[in-house]
Formats: sequence, C-alpha cells, structure tokens
Amino acid sequence: MIYLDTHAVAWLYAKELSRFTSGGLESLEANELLISPMVTLELEYLYETGRIQVKSRVICDSLEQAVGLRVCDQSFAAVVRMSLDQRWTRDPFDRIIVAQAKLADAPLLTKDSVIMKHYKKAFWDSVK
Repeated sequence: MIYLDTHAVAWLYAKELSRFTSGGLESLEANELLISPMVTLELEYLYETGRIQVKSRVICDSLEQAVGLRVCDQSFAAVVRMSLDQRWTRDPFDRIIVAQAKLADAPLLTKDSVIMKHYKKAFWDSVK
C-alpha cells in the first residue's frame, strides 16, 4: 500500500504519466493506492482557485473506478495528533497528508523535496 500526494493524484487523473518516473509508475501499478481525505480537500481548493479544472469528487470517484484509489478512513483525531509533530512545515495540507501516511507507517509518493527530506518513507522514484 502507498499513499499519494495531491499532485500525484492530479497527474494520474489527467493521465500525465510522463510526469512520473518509471519507478513511480511501477509503484502505482504494484500497490494498493490510498489518499488522505486532506488530498480531496486540497484538490477542491485547487479547483476553486482555478489551478485545476475538475472538481475533487470527480477526480477521486474516477480514480476509484479506474485504479481502485481509496480515501483512508483512519481516525481524524489520530491523524491530527500525528500532524502536531510535523513542525517542519506551516502548510496544513502537507502536515495532514504526511501524518496520515506516517500513522500507517506507509510510503508516500510525492515529488515534494521538502516532504522527502522530512518523511523517510516519502519517495518519487521507487518505494523505499
């Protein structure tokens, strides 16, 4: 199982597979795919601000059907508790997304170098 960061979900939905490395694509194909509910909120924020053209629910529903993407249902209170330790960023989206993966002790597919620096299981090319 791997978690996906928001940009990975947007690119996967848009079929922009060239943005992924070959190792990243292999990880997408070989693992159960999960996202934090915060990814759905961030996608909606991107839609509302005009940075993407499709609503979050459409993206997530489509990827659920196409690749089995699931929204993680871990306790929100537990995720927020874990996010309190993510002091390396002021970005609430990144704090929650990383905390969700960390709580599950799971890899997180992200191209964000700051996340990769602070979460040892974050990766872009291949699962660590």
